[in-house]
Amino acid sequence: MRGVAVIGVGCSKFGELWEMGFRDIVISAGVEALEDAGLEGREIEAVYAGNMSAGRYIGQEHIASLIADYSGLADLHVPCTRVEAGDASGGVALRQAYMAVASGMHDIVIAAGAEKVTDVPNAMEILSSSADVEWEVFNGANLPALYAIIARAHMKKYGTKEEDLAMVSVKNHKNATLNPKAMFKREISLEVALNSPYVAEPLKLFDCAPICDGASVVILASEDVAKEYTDTPVYIKACTQASDYIALHSRRDITTMDAVVHASRQAYKIAKIDPKDVDVAEVHDSFTIAEIMAYEDLGFVEKGRGAELIREGVTALDGDLPVNPSGGLKAFGHAVGATGVRQAVEIVLQLRGDAGKRQVDAEVGLSLNIGGTGGTAVVTIFSR
Repeated sequence: MRGVAVIGVGCSKFGELWEMGFRDIVISAGVEALEDAGLEGREIEAVYAGNMSAGRYIGQEHIASLIADYSGLADLHVPCTRVEAGDASGGVALRQAYMAVASGMHDIVIAAGAEKVTDVPNAMEILSSSADVEWEVFNGANLPALYAIIARAHMKKYGTKEEDLAMVSVKNHKNATLNPKAMFKREISLEVALNSPYVAEPLKLFDCAPICDGASVVILASEDVAKEYTDTPVYIKACTQASDYIALHSRRDITTMDAVVHASRQAYKIAKIDPKDVDVAEVHDSFTIAEIMAYEDLGFVEKGRGAELIREGVTALDGDLPVNPSGGLKAFGHAVGATGVRQAVEIVLQLRGDAGKRQVDAEVGLSLNIGGTGGTAVVTIFSR
């Protein structure tokens, strides 16, 4: 296996981008990434594009060909492959691109993710199809309801409080004020978060990340080739994926995402690091309980003690382990298929020292992208 480095990143704004179509959003992120890497389209050898449900969101299938077309790669006949894994689509696309370079099949590959959700009224219904439609959604459960079940179980078993969940939201909104591309750039108080209406008890409005429009692009190259394009490559030391039962009723323990545990332990082994070596992380906070569980399942703290990290400020921007300095899904926005790649963009910016006012001191970074309620998990470890 060859060493793999990131040589360019790009990201559109995230939000309700009414003035932009799917094509415009993808091009925005792609052009930025190519300019960042100093590349031309003819140097790209393959593209892997994460997208959950363009067929339902915008009525367009065959997204891979569309992206190749509007990225200027059709005349070059560059192979472009769509990757789908619910809201882990971007993370899996990143893993496919990583493997294509690490294996020696290609030298320069794009990992992209994109979603346009604001054109339909039933966006949450579509997103909830990442859960078990026959056993869960058909019987009235959507993603907020399922994560509410998880949150209630975690509270009962470990004593996690609604205030702990609200503190995650407050932290991530504060971080997003420093991110010009974030959907929400306004701080909220703990009181506001706690007094917001319930969406699915115990989860309130501010415990739920907004789904939105957006695209992200990461350009990967083999270690040797990367040196020709940048003096500050960020290396991918591991990129692992694991699966679990799609329905909660089949899980061993719904307060633990076993896919996250398995993928992270495999990633640590490959990268030859321990959880304590991670300096900054972007985790999948589609709901605030998911971030607290990520602290535990990634091994940053013992199981059941995740809330202690948010209470003690450990995961704040100025804490010992900053988590979601971008604002996370909660405040940056969750452009479903783009999120996993967007998380990688943030970690790369942090490790390059290009994160602006939200910059933290980091040598090793980690991203965690989750599909549905944990049926898929992708863990990627980066280093300077």
